[in-house]
Amino acid sequence: MKKIYLSVLFIVLLATNSCSVYNFTGTGKIDAKNFQVGFFQNNAELIEPGIDRTFTLELQDLIQNQTNLNLVKNSADLTYEGEIVDYRISPMTATADQRAAQNRLTIRINVRFTNKNKETDDFEKSFSFFFDYPAEQQLAGATLNAALKDIFERITQDIFNESLAKW
Repeated sequence: MKKIYLSVLFIVLLATNSCSVYNFTGTGKIDAKNFQVGFFQNNAELIEPGIDRTFTLELQDLIQNQTNLNLVKNSADLTYEGEIVDYRISPMTATADQRAAQNRLTIRINVRFTNKNKETDDFEKSFSFFFDYPAEQQLAGATLNAALKDIFERITQDIFNESLAKW
C-alpha cells in the first residue's frame, strides 16, 4: 500500500512540476525579458493606406497581451521586423453569366524574427491569410475593417505561434 501511495505521489508531483513551464497561451518558458516590433512598411504593389501601422500595432498588442514581455524601442531580446509584400484582390466564384460572385482579399507579410538569447529560434518567413466578401460590395468601410481584423488576427497569431509558442 505504501508503494502505491508513493508511486501516485511521485506521478502527481511530476505532472504538476512539468506543467509549471506552460501558461494559458501555450508558450513555453520564454528566455527573454523584452521585445520590439519594427514598423512593417507596406511594399505591396496595391497600397491600402494605414494598414502598415495597423498591422504593426496589432502584432505589438498580441504579444503584450499573451506574454509578460515588455515592449521596448531598441536593444530588445526579441525583435520582429518585416514588410507587407502582397495586398491582392481576386475574383473567387462566378455567376452563370460569368461575373464575379465573390472576391478574396489576400495579404502576405514577410517577417524576420530574431532572438538574441537563442539564435536557433531566428527565422525569416512569409505569413498570409485571406478574407472572402460578396463581389457586389466595395472593399471599403465596414467590409474593409472586417477583412483587416480577420486577416491580421490570424497572421499575428501565426507569427506568435511560430516565434514563441513553437506550434
